[in-house]
Amino acid sequence: MNKTYFNWSTGKDSALALYKLLKDETYVVEKLVTTINTHSNRVSMHGLRIELLKAQTAAIGILVQYIELPEQPTMYDYNAIMTTATNQLKAEDYTHAAFGDIFLEDLKFYREMQLLEVGINGVFPLWKRNTKKLINEFLDLGFKAIVVCADAKYFNEDFVGTILDHDTINNLPETVDPCGENGEFHTFCFDGPLFKAPIPFTIGEKMYREYPLPNDKSKRAGFWYCDLIHED
Repeated sequence: MNKTYFNWSTGKDSALALYKLLKDETYVVEKLVTTINTHSNRVSMHGLRIELLKAQTAAIGILVQYIELPEQPTMYDYNAIMTTATNQLKAEDYTHAAFGDIFLEDLKFYREMQLLEVGINGVFPLWKRNTKKLINEFLDLGFKAIVVCADAKYFNEDFVGTILDHDTINNLPETVDPCGENGEFHTFCFDGPLFKAPIPFTIGEKMYREYPLPNDKSKRAGFWYCDLIHED
């Protein structure tokens, strides 16, 4: 079996991809890897509190490793930090790195090129699967996820804090991918067949934030966030 680490985002796609990978005897997943914003001590992708990440990975029962990133890293800084971390994982005899990506060709190519530099192979359990079928499979398996971040171009404040179900998916705007694969929304998976028990939490403050567009600093994109608070 191939010693594998999984790039864990805490959301639905990661959960379904990991679920499928754990059933594949070709791979043995020994570690989850998550990037953390050291300024806020939260998951860098969508601002989830680290306490919920710890509870989630403990319920899964797989060791988690944090890769620490500054608040707004440049692409140079990001690549350097990730290369250092990947080299460390290579030194620990990991041969494969898994991701929950579905159809973004440029992102997959970027990941594979970065891994190629250190001699690690990329694994993409959900690659090119129909996203509507994937999210329905996710729900039918008994997974549960709550929206923690949403692009304000498509959604208002009410959407964050929503627990996904079939009706929610069926009523998404036509321009939104059912899995949010283009970054339209992000989730926290808190229950399902991966977990020993559901992750308890309460819904906290909802916030709106804007960020400069990567390719045009004169323009900004807005996002809604929903803070979740871990209940011990």
